[in-house]
Formats: sequence, structure tokens, C-alpha cells
Amino acid sequence: MKRSLHFAFIGLSSLFAPVFSGGCDNLILLDPKGPVGDSERFVIVVSFALMLIVVILVIGMALWFPWKYRAANTRAVYSPKWSRSVKIEWVIWLIPAAIVAALGFLVWNTTYHLDPFKPIDSSVKPVRIEAVSLDWKWLFIYPDQNIAVVNELVFPAHVPLSFRITSGTVMTSFFIPQLGSQIYAMSGMQTRLHLMADAPGSYAGQNQQFSGSGFADMNFKAIAMPREQFEAWIQKVGRSPDKLDPVRFAELEKPGVRRPVAYFSSVNPGLFDDILRKFNKAMRMNPGAINGDSGAIPQHTGASKES
Repeated sequence: MKRSLHFAFIGLSSLFAPVFSGGCDNLILLDPKGPVGDSERFVIVVSFALMLIVVILVIGMALWFPWKYRAANTRAVYSPKWSRSVKIEWVIWLIPAAIVAALGFLVWNTTYHLDPFKPIDSSVKPVRIEAVSLDWKWLFIYPDQNIAVVNELVFPAHVPLSFRITSGTVMTSFFIPQLGSQIYAMSGMQTRLHLMADAPGSYAGQNQQFSGSGFADMNFKAIAMPREQFEAWIQKVGRSPDKLDPVRFAELEKPGVRRPVAYFSSVNPGLFDDILRKFNKAMRMNPGAINGDSGAIPQHTGASKES
């Protein structure tokens, strides 16, 4: 009876497996829209395939051994004093060693290839964007166009993007899954990121680092569009009556969730660097001011030359 129930369970699991795996269609990491995301998908798929080698072998042996040595199979050799097999030793050592070596080379190679500080090779001049995470919203400053936008990132397709990223509050994480390269945004520090979209479209942007009660709503749209439409969008933002001066930024810093998209036709000069300096000054005066403890915090901005 138990054996019948066991085989029935296996049969039902196999039958409903496609239903349970239907959610995999929503894995946007496996549907990249840029060169960085495409390279990361390759790493994910190859790593998964390499690790499946062990999984498939173990599952195969787990099914084959009980079947071969079942009580009804009188032709199977019974060796109660068996203790060692050279062939099995070779298998259990060489296969995992080869997989670990392959994974190690893959990770080592792609770590340098996908360095977020490394500019994307292109004959087109990159669009510079300064991203600041706040509670619980994203501020995007376009220094070359002297405009800023809240909770909407717009850029031309087929053009490299050069990001400077920091946080005006606690540590968060900047991530556009279909473009790739999740990277932390930290107060008093600057990180760099280079991305590009291969096609126009609207892509989900999010904060992957828990940052308080409004964390779940700290999302934004990353919209890639043709260059002509991007230029028209720049003109649209430039006609906004709102200006991002120190007073308006102080209001923007206040915690709030689900803030609607807002456009600013001008930005106070050097706002991004002012945010960095504000936290550096606070940390020098009181090392525990940011995290609420007495631990030392690195006084480093991570600044680098613009590529």
C-alpha cells in the first residue's frame, strides 16, 4: 500500500509540475533588455546548468539504486561487506571539482567584465544621471540638462548611461533587473554604474534593500525611448514651474510613500555633491550619527573621474 501511494505521489507531482512552474514566465531577470543584463543572464543560466549536473546525477542514482536492488530483483548482486569502489571515488571527487573550477573561472572572468565602474564601449556619448535615494522615493538629476525628476527615470535607448549613486538616508539598493547590476546606494558615499537599454520600453526599477516602512513602495519606472522622444521629454521637463532649490529639496527629503512623479526645470548647482558632503560632515562630527551607534564609519566618497 505504501509503495502504491509513493508512486502515485511521484506521478501527481510530475503531472502538476508545469502548473507550479508557470510563475517562471515572470522572471524578468531572464528577459534582459541591455548588454549588462544579457551578460548576467548568461552567468545565471550557465551556473544553474553546471549545478544541475550534480542534482541530476543524485536524483538519477536515488531512483536507480532502489529499483535495481529491490527485493524482487534476484539477479542483483548482494555484497553486504562492500566498503569501497575506485570508480565511485573518481565520480564523487572529479565531477564536483570540475564544476567548482568551472564556476570559479566563470565568476572570476565576469566579475571583471561586469565591473559597474567600467564604462560601456560605445561611440555615443553617455547620458550622465545622478541618482539619490530618499525615504521612500528616488530622485534623478540630469546635470548636463539641469533638470531633475522624482520616481521616473527616462533615457534614450541604445545610448550608454553613466550613473553616480548615493543615498540621502539609510543604505538602499538601486536595481533595474532587465538592465542589470544591482548596486548599493550609501549615505556619504558615491557608487558608479554604467547601463544601456537595447530597445525602447518601460522597465521596473526598485530598491532591493530593506529601508523602513515604505520599502515596498520605493519603486520607479525606467523608460527607454528613441533619442528624438527623449529630447522632447527634456523640453517638457524644462517647462515645469517647479525648481529644485534647497527649500524644495528639504521638503522632498521628508519621509513619504507613493509620491507621484514630479518634474523640476532647474536644480540647485552641485546638489548631489552637497548631499555627499552633508553626510561626510555629520560622520566626522559624530561617527554614530548615521547608523545610530558608536561604530566608526568610513569617511570615503568613492569619487572617481568621469569617464
